[in-house]
Amino acid sequence: MLSVGLTGGIGAGKSEVSRLLVACGAVLIDADRIAREVVAPGTPGLAAVVETFGETVLTEDGSLDRPRLGSIVFADPEKLALLNAIVHPLVGARSRELEAGAPADAVVVHDVPLLTENGLAPLYDVVVVVDAAPETQLHRLVHLRGMTEDDARARMAAQATREQRREIADIVIDNDVPLAELEQRVKDVWAELARRAHEPRESQESPGE
Repeated sequence: MLSVGLTGGIGAGKSEVSRLLVACGAVLIDADRIAREVVAPGTPGLAAVVETFGETVLTEDGSLDRPRLGSIVFADPEKLALLNAIVHPLVGARSRELEAGAPADAVVVHDVPLLTENGLAPLYDVVVVVDAAPETQLHRLVHLRGMTEDDARARMAAQATREQRREIADIVIDNDVPLAELEQRVKDVWAELARRAHEPRESQESPGE
């Protein structure tokens, strides 16, 4: 098995790359989706969030009011740290559980938006960074996602820099290209990942070599 950490800045196209890798045969573990699952109604995670932040973070049907919680934590680093201390261990445990259930020769791709920011690179055999120029990210966020330019810039500024992401990358996928070129690049990367997954562990080179 090969454990791959996939990350990229907002608007870089990480979701498209993860979709293409799944089409090639990867097992995808989506950290964002798991983060939603571990605070679903009735879970210990949601109970811990309510205990910490109060019942005002719940909607009328008892589910988590994400916009309300977001307005609380993103304005206060200490409160954000409290939320992360609840959610991150739960996400990590569920991710490990899913990875353990994958076939022995699988390429398991962990889609982790804040991999760089949270110092998670050492957890993976290979780190793949989807890279795009800031102006490309901004264009996609404004014209494809409907964000205001100010909101888009603020979201980009809150993440690691392009340089910081590239520093931890074993493989960089350039997504300032047409879709056909991206598809071919992903296929090439998949071939390398599949090769590593099938090699005996002791014969593999370190990802940085």
